[in-house]
Amino acid sequence: MKMNKFTLLALAIGLIFTSCTNDDDPVDEIKGVYDNGMLIVNEGNFFQGNASVSYVSNDYSVVENNIFNNVNSRLLGDTAQSIAFTDELAYIVVNVSQKIEVVDRYSFTSIATIDAGLTNPRYMAFANGKGYVTDWGDGGSALDDVVAVIDLATNTVESSISVGEGPEQILAKNGKLYVSHKGGWSTNNIVSVIDAATKTVQTITVNDVPDEMVFNQAGELVVLCEGATQYDANWNPTGHTDGSLVRINVANNSIVSTLIFNNGIYPSLMAYADGKLYYQAGSKIYTINDAATSLPTESIINDSFYGLAVNDNMLYGTKTDFTAGTGDLLIYDLSSKSLTTTKSLKVGAAKIYFN
Repeated sequence: MKMNKFTLLALAIGLIFTSCTNDDDPVDEIKGVYDNGMLIVNEGNFFQGNASVSYVSNDYSVVENNIFNNVNSRLLGDTAQSIAFTDELAYIVVNVSQKIEVVDRYSFTSIATIDAGLTNPRYMAFANGKGYVTDWGDGGSALDDVVAVIDLATNTVESSISVGEGPEQILAKNGKLYVSHKGGWSTNNIVSVIDAATKTVQTITVNDVPDEMVFNQAGELVVLCEGATQYDANWNPTGHTDGSLVRINVANNSIVSTLIFNNGIYPSLMAYADGKLYYQAGSKIYTINDAATSLPTESIINDSFYGLAVNDNMLYGTKTDFTAGTGDLLIYDLSSKSLTTTKSLKVGAAKIYFN
């Protein structure tokens, strides 16, 4: 085939263009309309069926509420509790509706609904090719609490693992599942360690009302124990148990350290980023390094939230007013410790996830 000078010029330009767009210069792929942003679970009002999920873009320019309903033309359900992610999918745990909605995490198109075999589902994790869901059963009974095992191929509950009262948060690491036992409608003081392959269960005793958990950079499990007020038969307060921050060596399930909060301080909410823990105590946010041997005395932000997350030196907190039916996302710059942005969400605005 003969080539004139214009053909040669076109080929040269094509080669230059190809060389500038090869794999050495990756371009961020937008996987869907809800990529590159935050998903916020809005619990809704108890027994009103108005749970929802909101999307906020990373640059905060886009806020869309009710995205499950917007995409699928149906309501999410009653009391959204949490979201868990695996690959391209998001699993939305809807507590009072006793179900899990499975959606494409980037488009929010419905994939399946898991609505059998769950009584009081709370949180979900993935290990051994399965999904694992903490389930209180009847919150007033200590005999029916389980971790439900989900067949991810069929989106059905295939079995359950009996555990102690009030299983709450669940994390997976190296084929094991770590479950904090907040205690359901009562109190508990254990973390269950489940071998996903054998379903055997061990327990680690910590302080009262363990809830939020993270793995730190050393691979230790850090557990925030809220502590509890104690009451007599007439609901008069008679005392309390202390809140604490517990570090656990997961190689042998031993307690590395326990930091005790002052009397009457009940910590709640915890986030982790870049070797630092962030937690809420009272109406303030504190931060602590992995190797710290004592709790901080000075707060970094004087505010309280319903949900907490940290990413790229920004702190995100949700607030909600169940009576007014409103929710908000507050965004703080951790360098200046100042509030930079507030976005309107929906009632029950709670857990924040980066998508």
